[in-house]
Amino acid sequence: MSKIQVDAIEQQTACGTTLTAGGGAGKTVVVDATTVTLGRCGGTVALASGASQTGFGRTGTVNWITTPKTATFTAVSGEGYFCNTSGGAFTVNLPAGVAGAIVSLADYAATFQTNNVTVTPNGTDKIGSQNQNATLNVEGQSVTFVFVDSTQGWINTMDSTSNVRGTVPFMVASVTGACNTLVTAVCCANTKIATFTGPGNFCVSAVAGCTSLNAISYMVIAGGGSGGSAGGAGGGAGGFREGKTPITPYTASPLNAPAGLTIASAAAFPVVVGGGGTGSPNVGGSGSNSTFSTIISTGGGGGGSRGGGAPGSVPSPRAGLPGGSGGGGGGTCGPNPNPAGGTGNTPPVSPPQGQNGGLGRNSGNHQGGGGGGAGAAGTPGDCAPDTGGPGGNGVASFISGESGSTPPSSVTRAGGGGGGNQGPTAGTGGTGGGGPGGIPSGGQTAGTANTGGGGGGEGFTPTTGAAGGSGIVIIRYKFQ
Repeated sequence: MSKIQVDAIEQQTACGTTLTAGGGAGKTVVVDATTVTLGRCGGTVALASGASQTGFGRTGTVNWITTPKTATFTAVSGEGYFCNTSGGAFTVNLPAGVAGAIVSLADYAATFQTNNVTVTPNGTDKIGSQNQNATLNVEGQSVTFVFVDSTQGWINTMDSTSNVRGTVPFMVASVTGACNTLVTAVCCANTKIATFTGPGNFCVSAVAGCTSLNAISYMVIAGGGSGGSAGGAGGGAGGFREGKTPITPYTASPLNAPAGLTIASAAAFPVVVGGGGTGSPNVGGSGSNSTFSTIISTGGGGGGSRGGGAPGSVPSPRAGLPGGSGGGGGGTCGPNPNPAGGTGNTPPVSPPQGQNGGLGRNSGNHQGGGGGGAGAAGTPGDCAPDTGGPGGNGVASFISGESGSTPPSSVTRAGGGGGGNQGPTAGTGGTGGGGPGGIPSGGQTAGTANTGGGGGGEGFTPTTGAAGGSGIVIIRYKFQ
């Protein structure tokens, strides 16, 4: 046997930058020494593409496959998988158990609690001593299974049930729907104001990591009621509901519910803005409800009327209708009693969303009562002086006034409509969009749009009471 011994092997520049040892396919290179050094400081030792290693032993780690799995698959030993169940639950089939085999799984989208992953052993293999499936159902869960032996099978060596993720510092939202707006408050650069004058959605795309920062302030006002006809009463204002949270500072109305609302998760929240009631030959029509999340404001009650009847008969007077604020009672004649105003705050909430309508009167002429407002009841019609009843006043809030004025100003909404009168003087509309009543020559006026104001009652012309004003929904939240 021949033997060649050398002191060193040096790379030859004639072969370029690569030095190849071994004879190629089917050949084996043996390096026999007590210590073998591969590579150099700062260098890289890599297996060729498709090559595998043996004899180095397993360190308990896996190679993570970074393309998330979205449907049932069979795992390979030595690999970790990100499981995305946002589109639905699925199953992970474990490979055949061999001592030292290892598989890891992690919740990619933090949805295991909603859509589980089922882990299934191969054949008669076991998971924790049982030939049964295992279920991963904790948000953000990650697990590592190692196959030990035929008695215990796969044992979970690491289980993280924490959901460590980057957190959104503040709520992120947008609005949809024609004419609806989202602006930054003039006085508070960290506050957004969403204003809905028609239907749409308040779309929360992300909630803050800190629950207290997901509190919002709101104002929800329903459509106002229409005024009644022929000595008709004023329509009641739409229900007024407001909730203010301390993290969006402003001066709220007296009807403030201090807690506001808390948004629990990202979602699209439908917003409905109620329309005003329309007039009729008798009692006015009630306004429509406005809604946002769990808050429902009730449409204002229609104003009562003097009533109808055959020529020469004594008309039967009509009371006002109940609602967020009640419609006023219709003007009356002859021996009839004074018609009642409609009941406000119907159905009841706290703080109350509105007030009662005023009584109708008869003093030869027919004086309709004023519709109730959010802040005050409607005034009864009066025979001395001869006038229809004024509508009840609305209430003022700074929830939206600060978004468009410097210095900030308040806006008053939800005033009741004024009562009509067969005589010379009609009732004034309540502050906050209530329309004044009419006299025999006309003059009844609709409630102002997007205030929830009640419409004015008709005097004595053969027409109808004026329509109520549409409602509005305003949402105020901290965005930075």
